[in-house]
Amino acid sequence: MLDLGALVFTSPWILMALASLPVLWWLLRVTPPAPLVRAFPPLQFLLALTPQEETPAKTPLWLILLRMLIAALIIIGLAHPVWNQGKQLYGSGPLILVIDDDWAAGPAWQKRLDTIESLIDQADRERRSVRIIMTARRLRTEPGLVSELMRPAAARQILRRIKPKPWPADRRAVTDVIADLSIEGSAHVAWLSNGINDAGAVSLMEKLREFGALRIYRETPGGIAKTLNRPRTITGGLAFPVRRINGPNAPAEVQVRLYDEDGRLLGREKAIFDQDKPIAEARFNLPPDIRNRAVSAKIEGEDSAGAVFLMDDRWQRRPVGIAIGGLTEGSVPLLSDDYYLTKALSPFSNVKTGTISDLTKRKLAMIVLADIGKLSEPQSDALLAWLNKGGVLIRFAGPRMAQGTDQLVPVQLRGGGRALGGTMSWTTPAKLLPFSEKSPFSGLKIPPDIRINRQVLAQPTLDLNGKTWARLTDGTPLVTAERKGNGWLILVHTTANTEWSNLPLSGLFVDMLQRVAALSLGIGGESGEAIYPPLQTLDGFGVLEPPSSTAIAIPAKSFSKTALGPKFPPGYYGKGDSRRALNLSPTIESIMPLTAIPAGVEIANYARTAGLDIKPWLLLAALLLLMADLVISYVLRGLGPKVGASANSKAASGFVAITFLVSASLTLPIATSDAQTVNPSQTKRSISPEDRFALRATLETRLAYVLTKDAAIDSVSRAGLVGLTDILRRRTAVEAGSPIGVDIEKDELAFFPMLYWPISLRQSPLSHKAVEKLNAYLRTGGTVLFDTRAQAKLTFDPFGSGGAETAKLRDLLRNLDIPALIPVPTDHVINKAFYLLKDYPGRWRGGTVWVERRGGRHNDGVSSVLIGGNDWAGAWAVDAQGSPMFPVSPDGERQREFAYRFGVNWVMYALTGNYKTDQVHVPSIIERLGQ
Repeated sequence: MLDLGALVFTSPWILMALASLPVLWWLLRVTPPAPLVRAFPPLQFLLALTPQEETPAKTPLWLILLRMLIAALIIIGLAHPVWNQGKQLYGSGPLILVIDDDWAAGPAWQKRLDTIESLIDQADRERRSVRIIMTARRLRTEPGLVSELMRPAAARQILRRIKPKPWPADRRAVTDVIADLSIEGSAHVAWLSNGINDAGAVSLMEKLREFGALRIYRETPGGIAKTLNRPRTITGGLAFPVRRINGPNAPAEVQVRLYDEDGRLLGREKAIFDQDKPIAEARFNLPPDIRNRAVSAKIEGEDSAGAVFLMDDRWQRRPVGIAIGGLTEGSVPLLSDDYYLTKALSPFSNVKTGTISDLTKRKLAMIVLADIGKLSEPQSDALLAWLNKGGVLIRFAGPRMAQGTDQLVPVQLRGGGRALGGTMSWTTPAKLLPFSEKSPFSGLKIPPDIRINRQVLAQPTLDLNGKTWARLTDGTPLVTAERKGNGWLILVHTTANTEWSNLPLSGLFVDMLQRVAALSLGIGGESGEAIYPPLQTLDGFGVLEPPSSTAIAIPAKSFSKTALGPKFPPGYYGKGDSRRALNLSPTIESIMPLTAIPAGVEIANYARTAGLDIKPWLLLAALLLLMADLVISYVLRGLGPKVGASANSKAASGFVAITFLVSASLTLPIATSDAQTVNPSQTKRSISPEDRFALRATLETRLAYVLTKDAAIDSVSRAGLVGLTDILRRRTAVEAGSPIGVDIEKDELAFFPMLYWPISLRQSPLSHKAVEKLNAYLRTGGTVLFDTRAQAKLTFDPFGSGGAETAKLRDLLRNLDIPALIPVPTDHVINKAFYLLKDYPGRWRGGTVWVERRGGRHNDGVSSVLIGGNDWAGAWAVDAQGSPMFPVSPDGERQREFAYRFGVNWVMYALTGNYKTDQVHVPSIIERLGQ
């Protein structure tokens, strides 16, 4: 390798060929050019003999210089010059790339790829082999932690398949794997780190130094990945802690976004860091209904699994059960405990009622017992087991509890109740003291008109003060609580109705219950034997996607202790609406910078070397000049356009112009290469199949047909709609794209104004999800043309008998919301939507076509369903050459023409609605009818 500062030649020995240029000069000088070729015109020669410029005996100097330049460009290009190639690799052995491809690599992944690409290019120029070591645990479908030695081209192929993983790196495992790895020579080791320190970082560095010179690439503190941690409940909403690494370039603030199930933004708040503080909070003050819709939060501009926090039932609208005591049963509904509790809990909870045994078997977050004095032993055991799993049990006092209670209370109670106020009492109804800062009710405003007329008293004990969440002005407890396993046992020392106080009439009652419900872990009473299969998992960029083949189910009893990895990636697990969120950030205890780097280790920042390979440009210039030389040679020999005496000067001018253009093409890449930088944030993510389908369906108007899982029928449907689309383009203003097949079970239907549905005996029954989707499509303006494809003698009658296809249609439509149908009336809009029609033939003729009865449910006068059996797709179908694929019977091509006209009317009817019912069209229609 020859290094000339910014210019480097990777094959400098080829430059020795430049010594042959003087010999080439001499050969070109002594070798005359090819003779000038002239046709011999005798008459012109005799009439006007004029002196002709003689062909020069030597090659012109400018042509020699051109050919010398061509030879020099080829020689220099083959020497492989590179401009500003960057640092050379250390040592003489292979290039070892150690890549942290864990969750923290996501935000700056493109910068890592650029740096790795530069290193592999340098190894390719120095003719070194490459070995790749990755620190995140691998999937079965990916290369192992340590690859074999490979050529740089093979390393580039592996690099294209590597993506960051949504779990932490396992550097200790990497150190163990490479403990016995042998390297020939002194290697250049490049560790593409995530900048985060852990227990295995030092041992990995020491091991890598044994292989050769070690260079560690790391981000500045501001570029190291941040985490969004578990939120905490605050007054009126949620507070999300954001963790960063402190440093000179660390961000002073970040934005946190809150999203709902459909990806709509619910809120955007700042997390502002105090100086030298690694944690800041983004506080969201949200109404209960908005908070219950939140399913995920994300740090804005941070593409990693650690910057996303998924929220499940524990953070949303929670199921609450109410069990009513015997004293209120049969009482006036508007005065009963369950009435006030239901009204207070309904805004933020799903309220269920039932017996205690029934409620403990359900999946509930909180159970409310209103004045149930003494529980039976089985009831106490069931409730205690339910509490230990994270549920919240809140009990209200009343006349029955005042007579005596069981042991499932947070504090010991005195017998009887305490009356405050009344004609025979010296006391007056009591008010509430402000809530203490340690109470879950802290910050709630107490209305001044709340009065407590009666309560059950707690026995004074040493721990009573720590168990009290709310007090009266005389210091006696109003709300007490005790931790039970993972749950809470809470007692309100007054009634849930207005018998003992007016607290249930206030908004404070609702706020207090909402704070209590937020204490639950989500759904209590979940069986320890339950299994949560993966529903959706996060990738390394923090994007939800379908679970990979390596993800497996998690037992409920070990869910909170699950270690993330290829088998258990972060995401949603469960079945249907019952799902649990497995997040990455709770497993990361701290984020510390990678600073304990021993002496002798080089530290570098991520950057792509702005090197320019000049070889292809020099060879391209030589090729262009060779083509110019060929053209000039033909002109000088007289084989091109006729030229006069100034041929040489014109050729020289052309040479100068071509040289200028080539020079511009050479200098343009060099001038702009430094200006072209890669912005990782502008790198486009691969489009998901759902988004690709949506774009394809919506960028153009397209006819669609339902896939029946019968390949023969589906191919005819597609060919039929291709033929109809061609007719629409030629005869109407509809510029439709190519047809699309639609899977009723999986694909979105709202993109298509109309669907063609051929009936196949092989088609599976519709699932409940498909029925709901199809009903919504029909209610919101969609139109479906059902075609049984039966011959004319099998007249379709949805209310009578029919063939096998008719029976299959009835089976498919059994659960659909289909309105009353009638045969198409003669004055129906479809008869005049574009052509004037009297019947609707397809491949067959004579079958009845059914539409929605007018006056029923319809969208802008358009029937949501049309049902017939004339095999219209068979009549419309064309092959690749545009020729009809099937014969039509009985009227041949004339019948096919009317089949096309029906297809055009169907499309125009679906697209324009009741447009042709306007009376302004009546005169022209009557004139066309000849009436």
